[in-house]
Amino acid sequence: MKMMKVTDAVGQVLCHDITRIIVGEEKGPVFRKGHIIREEDIPVLLSVGKENVYVWEQNENMLHENEAAEILREICQGPGMHPTDVKEGKIELVADMDGLLKIRKDSLKAVNALGEMMIAARHGNFPVHKGDKLAGTRVIPLVIEKEKMEKAREAAGEAPIFSILPFKKKKAGVITTGSEVYHGRIKDTFTPVIERKLAEYHVEIMDHIICDDNHEMITRAILSQIDKGAELVLCTGGMSVDPDDRTPLAIRNTGAHVVSYGAPVLPGAMFLLAYYEETIPLVGLPGCVMYAGRTIFDLILPRLLAGDMINAREIAELGEGGLCLNCSVCTFPNCGFGK
Repeated sequence: MKMMKVTDAVGQVLCHDITRIIVGEEKGPVFRKGHIIREEDIPVLLSVGKENVYVWEQNENMLHENEAAEILREICQGPGMHPTDVKEGKIELVADMDGLLKIRKDSLKAVNALGEMMIAARHGNFPVHKGDKLAGTRVIPLVIEKEKMEKAREAAGEAPIFSILPFKKKKAGVITTGSEVYHGRIKDTFTPVIERKLAEYHVEIMDHIICDDNHEMITRAILSQIDKGAELVLCTGGMSVDPDDRTPLAIRNTGAHVVSYGAPVLPGAMFLLAYYEETIPLVGLPGCVMYAGRTIFDLILPRLLAGDMINAREIAELGEGGLCLNCSVCTFPNCGFGK
């Protein structure tokens, strides 16, 4: 750094905080380290007794923290979000719409592993709403090598690290299985739960069919829902290994590709996910969804409604964080469940 007269320092980067004291009114920094001095700043600096300041010496191989922060923003920002103004090398990203936050985790880790820069984000694969803060980025030092920021670009890859998939207004079909409901021996208390959860995402339930524990009847019901235009079919009940629980067999017999029967999540271990013709999700919901506050259904549903294809590896990865602690006061999704 070097000392320079204030009147000659326009465009230079300040190396130290400048404090202003007004007795009984104010004491604090009027300019902070890293501030780029402007013409209008000169009278203010002179008024606090600063005729000389220390500034960074210009180096064509170095970037100011604010310039580097813009590079971090570029590699992070995808569609459906906007940045805040840069301040002290920090920029935040804010959602412009409701949707599912997607994060390219390998790229996020690769950039953070470079050092002298950071990207902090909320968890991906969870819903976000317009106005939500998504991530914060900043460069740690006041200046950083251009070469290092180029390495950040390379580590991030060509696609943005963050993106938002908008929720789609899908038409859903609901199939309730079980002889006890089919014959009217008990009241169907499962469907109202599904209706409430779907209503959170403005999903239309186009049809509801009640089936006996007959796998052929359930298969016909699933296919009839698809023929009527269902873009998502939810089967409630009949998901255990009991002899009378035939829903998994019925889903397989539609010809759908079963991604997973069983998931490392509690509540929700007997969950089934399949895709009919690779596009229409068929879901087998275990009984816990009927009575537990939050289950695997709450983790999977947002992804299904955003059209985000789920594979077996991703379901297997739910094991870490897949245990709901049944807290006396539920704060989901602001908790560890599913993360």
